[in-house]
Amino acid sequence: MSPSVLPSDAGGSDTYIVTLADKPLATYEGGVAGIAGTKPGKGRKVDVGAADAQRYRSHLKDKHNKVARSVGAEALKSNSVASNSFVAELTRAQAVRLLITGGVVSVVPDRLHKTTDDRNSVDFLGLSGRKGLWSTLGGTANAGKGVVVGVIDTGVWPESASFTAPALGATAPTAADPYRPYRQGATTVMHKADGGTFTGTCQTGEQFAATLCNEKVISARYFGDSWMRSVPAAQRKDYVSPRDAQGHGTHTAGTAAGNAAVPVTEQGVDFGKISGTAPGAAIAVYKALWQGTTDQTTGGHTSDIIAAIDQAVADGVDVINYSVGSGSESWPNDPTQLAFLNAAAAGIFVAASAGNSGPDASTMDNTAPWNMTVGASTVAPYPASVELGNGARFNGTSTTVAAAFGPKPLIASRAAKAATADDAEADNCMAGSLDPAKVAGKVVVCLRGVVMRPEKSAEVARTGGVGMVLANPSDQDLSGDLHSVPTVHINSPDTQAVLDYAATAGAQVTLLPTGPSMPYPQVAAFSSRGPSERHPDLLKPDIAAPGVAILAAVAPPGAHGNNFDFYSGTSMAAPHIAGLAALYLAKYPDWSPARVKSAMMTTTYDTKTATGKRSSDVFAQGAGHVEPARMLNPGLVYDTSEQDWLGYLEGLGVRTGSGVKPIQGSDLNYPSIGVGKLFGTRTVTRKVTAVTPGVYHAKVDLPGLKVKVSPSTLHFKKAGETREFTVTMELKSAPAGVPTIGSLTWRGGGTAVRSPIVVTPQSVLAPAEIRGTGAAGSASFEVTPALKKFPIKTYGMVSGPSTPGTVNISDIWGKDFPVTVAQGTKAVEFSARADHPQAEVALIVFRVVNGSLVFHDWTVPANEAYLTFARPEPGQYQMTIITLADLPGTTETPFKVKANMVTGKGGVGKLAVSPAKPKVTPGTPLTLTATWSGLPTGRHTGYIEYPNGAGTVLSVN
Repeated sequence: MSPSVLPSDAGGSDTYIVTLADKPLATYEGGVAGIAGTKPGKGRKVDVGAADAQRYRSHLKDKHNKVARSVGAEALKSNSVASNSFVAELTRAQAVRLLITGGVVSVVPDRLHKTTDDRNSVDFLGLSGRKGLWSTLGGTANAGKGVVVGVIDTGVWPESASFTAPALGATAPTAADPYRPYRQGATTVMHKADGGTFTGTCQTGEQFAATLCNEKVISARYFGDSWMRSVPAAQRKDYVSPRDAQGHGTHTAGTAAGNAAVPVTEQGVDFGKISGTAPGAAIAVYKALWQGTTDQTTGGHTSDIIAAIDQAVADGVDVINYSVGSGSESWPNDPTQLAFLNAAAAGIFVAASAGNSGPDASTMDNTAPWNMTVGASTVAPYPASVELGNGARFNGTSTTVAAAFGPKPLIASRAAKAATADDAEADNCMAGSLDPAKVAGKVVVCLRGVVMRPEKSAEVARTGGVGMVLANPSDQDLSGDLHSVPTVHINSPDTQAVLDYAATAGAQVTLLPTGPSMPYPQVAAFSSRGPSERHPDLLKPDIAAPGVAILAAVAPPGAHGNNFDFYSGTSMAAPHIAGLAALYLAKYPDWSPARVKSAMMTTTYDTKTATGKRSSDVFAQGAGHVEPARMLNPGLVYDTSEQDWLGYLEGLGVRTGSGVKPIQGSDLNYPSIGVGKLFGTRTVTRKVTAVTPGVYHAKVDLPGLKVKVSPSTLHFKKAGETREFTVTMELKSAPAGVPTIGSLTWRGGGTAVRSPIVVTPQSVLAPAEIRGTGAAGSASFEVTPALKKFPIKTYGMVSGPSTPGTVNISDIWGKDFPVTVAQGTKAVEFSARADHPQAEVALIVFRVVNGSLVFHDWTVPANEAYLTFARPEPGQYQMTIITLADLPGTTETPFKVKANMVTGKGGVGKLAVSPAKPKVTPGTPLTLTATWSGLPTGRHTGYIEYPNGAGTVLSVN
């Protein structure tokens, strides 16, 4: 488990979010003298206006100020509803001091987050039509009625037809229309299906008047204090208001709960009518992501996002859509994820995008168990093809070729390069890269990458081109964007054949609106994959939903003047799930978010591969593809609550301050079953609650393991009854170190309740690190092998060069030392020792990724600080040394640093392990003894390697 403090780099932001252990309003149950609990009852939301809520809010703010002042800082902003946290400007030293302060849960830097980028998705999902789900719920006007969907994103373009609705009146609703929103002064009030009340406002600002809210977009706020502090006005390209300049937030809001049957015509093409997933629901906008003039200034800061979550919970939304992610998977104690925990504990369903960094493994974000983590799938594509003058034809997709276009002259973009452009700029058809004299009247082949796809066709149009072939340079997904000229998007390896032909004299091309159908739904190549590295016993993503070529409302300034556009990304998948949750909560308003999630996950079906076969890749699709027709009749549900999530966090080593006993991750009552490290035998426990009474029988499929479900039959006499069962898994022939995938299905009550299972058998249980002292010596330790053959190898001992340095309490960013870790390094140990035995230093290790520092690990202050890593990623690292105090009478703290890198070569002295080729019985512990000799003075490092590369680091001082 990583520590919670993430020190910022010397050149980056020094704004931190400090989270305290006391409960926020959403989960506070009492305990402070004179202040009663503020946690809402079942089916209710937080009443932030209550007297006790006001008193408790003041109590938390006083604590924020006191904690900040304890290190000489100031609490710039306080959050108290979904998150008990404050924002402060801190040095690294102040951050470390706060981390070791009692009552502080985490101290993390204010990161910049990014939006995560049948043809009609609601038709494909079976929502529309006479027999569709909307019809069974009473029509589109009732599909989500009485529910508020909060959208944390880039804002909204309120004039869009997807949000047209009557103006907000000042008259309270009647019994005939109880959920109609209305105004009370500057406050929007809406009585909801769960019996609670939503209270919001239409925050005015740049080009955004209070009158722009209506009975569809009932509230709109913006949160940008940190963004505006860090981005000068000259580097902003946005409205300081809830208005959307980019289009992403408008698209996600429209997808989740936009109006029904909105006609769409763009660039002369009639795309029919589109609808939001829950057209009867209301929308509350929370703008926390912003458009800058560069990629580095575009996004949203953690502190602004937490403020938006805090306000959404205070307002009383029922669902939050969060189509946002960071550059890496968030830690379980990340303040944004903890804010979502408290939102879920307050009864709010959170749909979050998995990320767009696929198809590489372990690339997701938003993986906490209280979130519904959503992957992106395809819908029926818009087939198209490119026919070359030599007769060759290549298939692709297009939304801008309605009839055969051509033949036209064909040219590769590099051959049409402007004199001032380089080859890479021309290849990607970047703005200003093409020569009008070479392009006029031609179809241009542009490579995908670097800039947004529609920007490429805009450059072709600017220079007089009449069409574009958008070509993937490597195997990627195909997107049906709206373009400035007729465009067909093709994939590799067809790209090279088209480029080769374009280089021939007299090359011509015809763009055709026809092509073979493609199997769907498939999980998009860009959709981020599991397994989760932060939650090893949790299968993520949870589910797949439409996220490729989704047509929805956008903001014209960010979409070349279009009112609607096709976007692709898990950002588009998450609002489909948010909208479906709104449908659920309109029908069953007292259901918990976990029940809704379980109902969706256990009624899915498998996606398809590119060849049309059934996919079993659970790290891409999660439990499977959402199926709205079945989700309202799940049979059984797996429910969880705040106490379960806190126990889960404690089991991961997170200090929650709750006093809740830790539980193993595999025992969280989740709709899927995951065991990140299965050694020998493992039993997990689950509880299910009946939605439909009856007799349910278990069927389990998990190849290579012996599995027993006990009891294997569950009897439910009435809805609401809960039964417990166990699943015992025993390793047989499944390979070690490789995930084994299967499922558990309960059949009964006229339905099938399916849970995916993922377990990863291990070759050994062994300590990550052992320590010793002296030039010669030994250390015995216990390992438990899981394999019959168990050879052991040793590497080292190694001691790197010692580098001297000094640091003092005024060095707020510390002293930095670069380190290069070579490919194939078995282990590395970073260490820093203060010269004086009474002095202390702290060590922070960063990785350098794409030129930026990424936090890796850290130590508390000590006379000698050290960190070991087995099988480290090769590349550049940085050691940073700080001190919190100089010794009396001194102004500097001298120290020495070193990095010991264990490879297959070199070393000093001898290292051996006995026995090296032991006779073992799988599952039976074995004592090994590591012996070393001939070591000079100083710290030395070795590596003891077991089968499949696993190992133990040996550190000797």
